[in-house]
Amino acid sequence: MPGVSRAECVSSGLKPTGAQSRKGMPILVREIPPAPGTQEPLRVLLLGGIHGDELTSSAIVFRWMNWMTRPIARSFHWRVAPAVNPDGLLAPKPTRTNASGVDLNRNFPTPGWEREAPVYWAKRTGSDPRRFPGKAPLSEPESRWLSEEIERFKPDIIISVHAPYGVLDFDGPAPVPQRFGRLRFNRVGVYPGSLGNYLGLYRNTPVITLELSHAQNLPAPAEQQRIWADMLSWIRQNVNQTS
Repeated sequence: MPGVSRAECVSSGLKPTGAQSRKGMPILVREIPPAPGTQEPLRVLLLGGIHGDELTSSAIVFRWMNWMTRPIARSFHWRVAPAVNPDGLLAPKPTRTNASGVDLNRNFPTPGWEREAPVYWAKRTGSDPRRFPGKAPLSEPESRWLSEEIERFKPDIIISVHAPYGVLDFDGPAPVPQRFGRLRFNRVGVYPGSLGNYLGLYRNTPVITLELSHAQNLPAPAEQQRIWADMLSWIRQNVNQTS
């Protein structure tokens, strides 16, 4: 991953969840509780690497994990999965899809998936293999794990990092953020089986989708910090607890 050393990976505090990818790779998570004495902290689920060839989406999550001892971050309860698609990320040539050739971000059970997802894939993408939604919703161990993890953790907000469109997208019940760092709000689209569609529109959980500007090169360090600071400030001001 760009800008992330082996030593940083080893010392990241990530732990196996017990879930595995299609090829048997462990799916890793780090839990970061709020500062002692924090009253009713917001639960934040931070995800990277749903698309394995978007290397910066995983790398920047590793960078942000180093900053979670800072004051605003310490007021939240974090669960962090920087590589939701380890098979795609660790392939000799990283792939958007998992080892079964499924686009995990089209595999969530949005209403009407069985009817809409195959039609969208065939007609709107020309049956692009990089965007194959699978044969059924939650057909993949990675998407099943994430769906189950959401049920366990019950996040108040989900942050999903992607690349390379260089925009900020949002779905769900909260005021729309307009800008984090240089990333400005610009609706990417609503797709059958996408996480934003499933959680933000159907399950009523706010989903921030960060599209970094490049899949191979991280933003400059100052820009990484601006995105982080703007995002945390917006969450604190605009997200309410779901329970």
